[in-house]
Amino acid sequence: MRRAQEGDVVAYRTLLDDLGPALTRFLARRVADRQDLDDVYQETLLALHRARHTYRASRPFEPWMYAIAQHVVARHARSRYRRRHREVLTARAPECSGGTSSHIKHDMSEALLALPAPQREAFYLLQLEGLSTAAAAARAGTTAGALRVRAHRAYRTLREYLGGS
Repeated sequence: MRRAQEGDVVAYRTLLDDLGPALTRFLARRVADRQDLDDVYQETLLALHRARHTYRASRPFEPWMYAIAQHVVARHARSRYRRRHREVLTARAPECSGGTSSHIKHDMSEALLALPAPQREAFYLLQLEGLSTAAAAARAGTTAGALRVRAHRAYRTLREYLGGS
């Protein structure tokens, strides 16, 4: 890790390859849902990468790494607990509130065309392209605050147009 902190890319890659199996075993004992294991593993590697500057070469590496991994596991468990308590499981999927899917798509297309161009652009960049506010603002040639205002106005107009509250 000391060599990785100094910028040695090969040493960093070797370190990540070497710690992979032990880290996977550590996480597998703590993550109940096997589908989440890959996500937690990736989050742990990212956390290690972000915290690499905190490692001190005079201290053992493994306890430092496992402490970070345990924090990621705890964060994941809290997130999963909150999500599980917000979700409502149903026996059947809810039905659409009238109209066919093509009817809904047509209404949405009309609603988007009714928006002023700057609002439509903000909606498109944020919701359809999935850009961050900063990236969308850069692409639109405006500030992040101005883009958020445009997007908020677009959302409000779309709700009104589509009959929402």
